[in-house]
Amino acid sequence: MNIGLTGGIASGKSTVSQELVKRGAVLIDADVIAREIMEPGHPVLGTVVDTFGPSILFPDGTLNRKRLGSIIFSNPEERKALEDITHPAIRVEMRRRMVEYEAEDPKRLVVADIPLLYESRLEDLYDEIMVVYVPREIQLERLMQRDGLNRKDAEDRLNAQMDIEAKRERADILIDNSLGLDETLSQIDNFMRDKGLL
Repeated sequence: MNIGLTGGIASGKSTVSQELVKRGAVLIDADVIAREIMEPGHPVLGTVVDTFGPSILFPDGTLNRKRLGSIIFSNPEERKALEDITHPAIRVEMRRRMVEYEAEDPKRLVVADIPLLYESRLEDLYDEIMVVYVPREIQLERLMQRDGLNRKDAEDRLNAQMDIEAKRERADILIDNSLGLDETLSQIDNFMRDKGLL
């Protein structure tokens, strides 16, 4: 079985994905793949530099994520241009890994952690979609604290994604991560038991 795991920024997807792995799942992380394709020498990074200019690189040729972020988070057209370059490459690699893991062990849960799953219209790739949910105000507080952002910058990042309530409504499996870690773990265990994976 495979599931797509998503939620809002700072909703606790990493915690949930780590707990699923502890319970035997294998994880495909879109963020990790997104970093891999932005390594020096990767053709995707070359295309991004051609599009946004060499100022998004540090002198050693690595990506200046903060600089690129400041361009794309405040400008929807620029963000779309970046997504048009990176999303197809990420999709191909995620699909390749999913097929490989399912062939290795068809009974194992394969979890694809994709922050922008709905925004990228990827839900049809997976048997079910698990959404990690916290209310927007908690999201905002966690994001400001985690990334050292002011309220406006944090809101810009939240506004760049689909609203968390809309994701909640579309979930096949909902993990409410606003009730404390013990409650989150209990919901994960219930899911694993229901699917015969524990």
